[in-house]
Amino acid sequence: MNLLANTPAADDLTRWDRENHLHPWAEVKSWRKADYMRVDTAEGIYLWDGAGRRFIDGPGGMWCVQIGYGRAEMARAIAEQTMKMAYTSPWTATSGPTAQLAHMIAARTPGDLNTVHFTTGGSTAVDTALRFMQFFNNRLGRPDKKVILAREKGYHGSTYLASTVTGKERFEAKFDKASDLVHFLPDVNPYRRPPGMSMAAWCDAKVADLQDAIATLGADRIGAFIAEPILCSGGVIVPPEGYHRRTFEICRAHDILYISDEVVTGFGRLGHWFASDDAFGVTPDIITMAKGMTSGYLPLGACVISDTLMARVSAPDGQDVFYNGYTYSGHPVSCAAAIANIEIMEREDILGHVRRVTPQFHSRMRRIADRFDIVGDVRGMGLLGCIECRPDLHDPTYAKDLQFGARLDAACERRGLLLRPFGAMAVFSPPLIISEAQIEEMFDIMEAGLEELSAEYNA
Repeated sequence: MNLLANTPAADDLTRWDRENHLHPWAEVKSWRKADYMRVDTAEGIYLWDGAGRRFIDGPGGMWCVQIGYGRAEMARAIAEQTMKMAYTSPWTATSGPTAQLAHMIAARTPGDLNTVHFTTGGSTAVDTALRFMQFFNNRLGRPDKKVILAREKGYHGSTYLASTVTGKERFEAKFDKASDLVHFLPDVNPYRRPPGMSMAAWCDAKVADLQDAIATLGADRIGAFIAEPILCSGGVIVPPEGYHRRTFEICRAHDILYISDEVVTGFGRLGHWFASDDAFGVTPDIITMAKGMTSGYLPLGACVISDTLMARVSAPDGQDVFYNGYTYSGHPVSCAAAIANIEIMEREDILGHVRRVTPQFHSRMRRIADRFDIVGDVRGMGLLGCIECRPDLHDPTYAKDLQFGARLDAACERRGLLLRPFGAMAVFSPPLIISEAQIEEMFDIMEAGLEELSAEYNA
């Protein structure tokens, strides 16, 4: 059966998308006039639009396409499970793929993080982690220990609790949040530290921010600290060395749950299954994950809880139920996709490949910084990077940054590279299978785009 035989005309698809499809982050006053790229096909690290133009997928979808596009083995795993048994209720049954994937994840998470609660994606994984913290403290007779410490520039999702702990100033939108549940710690970005301050002093100051918050709010009121190992949507912010370990130890001393949001950094992005322990020396109480679990082929997320926490929550008398779950928790087809994803990554040593090409990836970014005065900072780890520009040093504004980012995006798109612009920052998280030659191709295009804009801004 040719599924493409009945594909509507391109003009109809464009019209229907404008009339009927409200995209994420749409401008409500003009969304019906938006001109989204319609991606028709994809293979490896490349996408093709309706006109047949090829693009390198610089953002890797939404930070998620680890094994690349067009993998026949993934299609077979999804199709076979769909035909064998597409769905069963997670309230009353389990499936082979669900149980197998839970075991596979537990074998790859650090320490005693062995209890896997499946969700529908990253936002619901974060909501689950925060709801578990509330359940945990209620169960232990500590109903006031519920405040969540989060960080400015952090992003954790779009559901109610996840958006509540998201600390991005541009997200001050017309939505309500549970503001009484969260306290934000100041920006940890080393690029923003005062002139002349050493990295060690900056780390001390950022650790002091956490200590000051605990002293002000009281440890008996703080239930959890949620932190991305790298603040990805905030601009690939890598906290100073030692920060994660020191903040973890402070949380442990005050019985504050440490939640590591690895929705982006998990499943190989830094060359490890998870970054918390292997990259930063921390074994959290809870890890959230999604995105790379299935390489974007199907939706899936998970919240993984330590055996230590599960033992504590099971100890009090009485029968309490963890009333949290989703119709598609542990969906057998999504779990089959995740199993195939892990098997492909292991068979092809994709984690090792990431570690091998990482030096070249970051070397190219540093060369770009050395070449262009308009570039203020480059940073990242693994196959995760950010090039931050400074288009107007005399009168910097976020509006000008947005304008610059849009123009840089357009300049690179004309040359065959898709970016993920955040203001004047361009973020890279390409598929993990990207080759050394493709890294050169990607950054060659980036340099050409920067050359075009630098000529305009320096005129």
